Amino acid sequence: MDDEPGVRKALHRGLRAEGMDVVTAPDGPSGLRLAQTGSFDVLLLDIMLPGLSGYRVLQALRAQGITTPVLMVSAKDGEVDQADGLDLGADGYLVKPFSFVVLVAQIRAVLRRAATEGTRGPLRIGGLVVDRATREVRWHDDPVALSPREFSLLEVLVGRAGTVVTKDELLRAVWGDEQAATRNVVEVYVGYVRRKLDAVGAGALVRTVRGHGYLASDAALDEVLPG
Repeated sequence: MDDEPGVRKALHRGLRAEGMDVVTAPDGPSGLRLAQTGSFDVLLLDIMLPGLSGYRVLQALRAQGITTPVLMVSAKDGEVDQADGLDLGADGYLVKPFSFVVLVAQIRAVLRRAATEGTRGPLRIGGLVVDRATREVRWHDDPVALSPREFSLLEVLVGRAGTVVTKDELLRAVWGDEQAATRNVVEVYVGYVRRKLDAVGAGALVRTVRGHGYLASDAALDEVLPG
């Protein structure tokens, strides 16, 4: 999340070249809405965001129990500014201008720590909660009973909320091998999941993007995602 279009574009291009999936946000409210899904492995958060400062975004996330690792970015290099971010629950602090090599190294270090600690919080889209620790799904207060395979499929889609996931990607992530099942099987299981979500009023969250794959999103995410 950065308020400067040029910086966002450069970071997006550079991090994608490093093999990372990247979603950008131009302001605090948009960034908070995206981060509340819990679907990101790490957040790069500029302090001076319009609409809602990076401090307030981080404070809101931690208050809601969202533990996604956060690297704070700022032109301010004072000890107090860095201490404020770390006290609010940031996992690191970068001062502009910074080396892209150092940024990538810090991101990878944060990802390694998170993997070692095994921290995987719940995923959220609107009223849908996918609890990866208990492997349970809820729509508001209503449980949604899914088979292990159905849960894995929904976990992948919600874990990449706002991004189109292809059938081949689902085959690899859910079945482990593109040869283990067919694309038609993916369609069948998406249908199973969608019908169970429909039963509690959440069927619209999983959408078919014809010719491309499937997308998990809602109206709030649609407002802040590009395109």
